[in-house]
Formats: sequence, C-alpha cells, structure tokens
Amino acid sequence: MKFELEWAMPNKNTFQIKPIKRLLEQEMTEGAWADPTSRNSTLCRFTNDIDPRTKAESHMDAIDFLRMFESNTLDGVNWDPIYSVRQRKEVYEDIGLEVTQEITQNTWWSLCKKEIARIIKPGGKCISFGWDCNGLEKKNYEPIRLMVVKHGGLHNATLCLVEKKINSSLFE
Repeated sequence: MKFELEWAMPNKNTFQIKPIKRLLEQEMTEGAWADPTSRNSTLCRFTNDIDPRTKAESHMDAIDFLRMFESNTLDGVNWDPIYSVRQRKEVYEDIGLEVTQEITQNTWWSLCKKEIARIIKPGGKCISFGWDCNGLEKKNYEPIRLMVVKHGGLHNATLCLVEKKINSSLFE
C-alpha cells in the first residue's frame, strides 16, 4: 500500500483541497462512478446529496441512493460523508429534516459502506474520506493507497483511503 503525508488548508468542499484533488485525478478511472454525498461536486456520473440546495442530480438519503444500483455495476464510488454525528444533526436541522435516533447512530455509516461494497464491480475502487480510515470490508477490498492530509491548528487531518475490489462472491 502506498502511504502519503500532505499538508493543505482545510475546506468544507473536500475535493477542492489540492492534494485530494490530485489524488482523485490520479485514482478515478473512466466509467460509471457514484457519489452518494456529493454536495456540489460533479466528478461522478451519478451524484446525490440530501441537501436540495446542492448541485447533485438527486436529493435523497445516501442509503436509498446507493440501493438504486445493482450489485457489481459501478467502476467506483467517492465516499465523503459527513464526518461526525454532530455535523449530520446540524445538516438535517439546517434543511428542515427531522433528526431521528437512526440518523445519529453509527448504523447509518455502516449501512452506506455495505451498499458501496455491494455495488462496485471487481477491479473497481472506493475512495473514502474522513477522520478515520476504516474502509469497507477486509474480505473483498484491498487497500492500495492512504493519504493523510494535515490541516494544522486544531483541525483534524483528512484521511483518504483508496481501496480496490478484489472479489465479488459475497454479493452474487
């Protein structure tokens, strides 16, 4: 696995951070890519964000968006979810959605990752971003690149994990 350490100013639009933008240019292959939490990013063919004020083509919960795809059909997924329960609560309140117990539990992240693992075809990639690097699943995905982007001060570093799907037997 390739490991990199970078420094850049933080930005709420993750894909505009210079080293992350470079990583995406290098790792995103041609083909069908999806972004279930895209905000205003247009890097992927299929974009979604729960906030209807964004440029995403659809505006639904990420789990529902991911469930629209058949198993083993996408070349890749960019997974840049809201990083914390507090941030998720704030986004829901800001757009007038009810904050339920379900959306404030770690189950939401786990269900999203399960769906992402299911829809990527063998040889495809998941590029995950966040304050942790748990990735998808050990059996079917191999980590191939990890970039830590430090932001200085009291800002958490952004971790970028690229994983490649090596097996699809659990989903057939």
